[in-house]
Amino acid sequence: MTVYLVGAGPGDPGLLTVRARELIDAADVILHDRLIPPGVLDGVDAELVYVGKQGGGPQMPQEEIDRLLVEHGRSGRTVVRLKGGDPFVFGRGGEEALVLREAGIPYEVVPGVTAGIAAPAYAGVPVTHRELASGVAFVTGHEDPSKPDTALDWPALAAFPGTLVFYMGVKALPRIASQLIAGGRPASEPVAVVERGTLPGQKTVLSTLGEIGEVQGIRAPAITLVGPVAALREQLAWLEARPLHGKTVAVTRARAQASALAARLRALGAEVVEAPAIRTQPLPVTLGDVRAYDLLCVTSPTGADELFRHLRDARELAGVTVAAIGPGTARALRAHGVEADVVPERAVAEGLVDALQDLHFRRVLVARAKEGRDVLIDALRERGAHVDVVALYETVAEPLDAATRDAASAADYVLFTSGSSVRFFAAAGGSLAGPRLASIGPATSAELRAHGAEPHLEADPHTPDGLVAALLADAVSSGT
Repeated sequence: MTVYLVGAGPGDPGLLTVRARELIDAADVILHDRLIPPGVLDGVDAELVYVGKQGGGPQMPQEEIDRLLVEHGRSGRTVVRLKGGDPFVFGRGGEEALVLREAGIPYEVVPGVTAGIAAPAYAGVPVTHRELASGVAFVTGHEDPSKPDTALDWPALAAFPGTLVFYMGVKALPRIASQLIAGGRPASEPVAVVERGTLPGQKTVLSTLGEIGEVQGIRAPAITLVGPVAALREQLAWLEARPLHGKTVAVTRARAQASALAARLRALGAEVVEAPAIRTQPLPVTLGDVRAYDLLCVTSPTGADELFRHLRDARELAGVTVAAIGPGTARALRAHGVEADVVPERAVAEGLVDALQDLHFRRVLVARAKEGRDVLIDALRERGAHVDVVALYETVAEPLDAATRDAASAADYVLFTSGSSVRFFAAAGGSLAGPRLASIGPATSAELRAHGAEPHLEADPHTPDGLVAALLADAVSSGT
């Protein structure tokens, strides 16, 4: 039995360490704080115990957290104590380690990226600089209220020849500034306060020691950085320069297909609301011998994946011409060892019909969703082909909880990648009025219009990459 004191990093899920991810996935019990990266516990097969604290809000006494650590630590299960940032940097990890040691429970410490370095870095502020700051001091802005006197030597901090980084000090900003000025720091010294550091909603205020106490609108959690390096933000700020910074984008695609699109949007600076209004589920299928057909048409990446649930491997397609409806489907086939012979420029059924215009086939198998359009099937039959259709999966509604639905409805953009995502998003109560509506192609746009909503933008090409490109162009032109 071992208890792992694990740092979850400052907020950006991409800053979670590999070791932390391994332990989270292997844990039987996870005792977690409030400030951990969003989504880090999604799909985790462990007992989750919330032990978070919120300044001015609900508090779980540290004594109760210690008791739970010992109780679960003695259970013989793998226990992860998941803490925001680094467990040994103002995270009370040292106190919890001492409790475990006294109880005779083995423990390990897994460091995390601390907000005092990460938040300034995301704001474009290096905590050290060869010419401006040869040292950095990390200071708590919220001392133990039970202590009769401050443990901080304010004159020594004021005289420190380097950068001062204060954790949890938003409410104490006026006091911090006055103490430092009284200790000899100039009132003109630059100060940067970074709220929600490393997250899409990050906000940074640049001021001076003499004026920072008057700054309004900054809320916890935030990091305060004092020193000449703070002024470098005006030259080095990079997060806000990303093209979708400050935009919220809701993705209604099925969760299994949404992750890559969501990651791309986050990399461009957007805050992403994953609101999967649909999900796919396999259908019982007897596929038969695919090599009896001259042509196999695969109409979606999900169709490609489902197809190979019924095939031993790519060798079963030897001698069969394979057509993919678009580059995403072609990539999915390639992942299974099959290079598509035909990939149209337009990723819609009409594009595949055109791409097959000069090719002639006697027997065709179309692998698709249950609710697919019949444009391709009808065109091939009109050309004299015998066409069989195999429905490998169906798209069904995915219930949206009220918080997700409201967040999606309040987003700057809502992205739709299929007609079914439009139908089920609307049926779940999602708003088609307010956000700018982004459609992946004509069929999806037609479904939006059928629901009384005109798409504000339509991808061309009709692919996820095309959708992102259209979104970027619209964000620039509309100033949303």
